[in-house]
Amino acid sequence: MLMAHPAILRNLVEQYETLRILHAQDGRPQVRQRMDDVAYTLCVSTGTRDVDAALIAARHQLPGARPEDDSVLTA
Repeated sequence: MLMAHPAILRNLVEQYETLRILHAQDGRPQVRQRMDDVAYTLCVSTGTRDVDAALIAARHQLPGARPEDDSVLTA
């Protein structure tokens, strides 16, 4: 499987987290659509089918990730 460059993964994770906050604040359809697009790209980039799994996988592929990273334990 091809692996996305860590800079791309970091950018996607940051975009998704920002969009999630924006969507929670105002819920505009454009924000939701962009969030869905980023989630899809994250899933494709990490070989997963679920955005939560994609976020965990992306974080573990970033430089400095620890095997005991607590992102695995968050819901």
